[in-house]
Amino acid sequence: MNKLSMCKIGDKVKILKLHADYDLKQRLISFGIMKNAEVEVLEHSASKSTIEIKVGKMKIALRSKEAQLIEVEKI
Repeated sequence: MNKLSMCKIGDKVKILKLHADYDLKQRLISFGIMKNAEVEVLEHSASKSTIEIKVGKMKIALRSKEAQLIEVEKI
């Protein structure tokens, strides 16, 4: 089981499951971060506290603790 927070820059992954609470899950879904969505990892902050991803044409920055709740597989 891989977490989005463990992915390297340039990795392309498919989301398998969101392990977040209801409110966070709804917020992620509103950004297109949902089961079977394809995501590309663009950048990590210097302190690894945030991760920038691309979902479709949208770029999103997530906190590392949020990215740890997203289960993914490499594509």
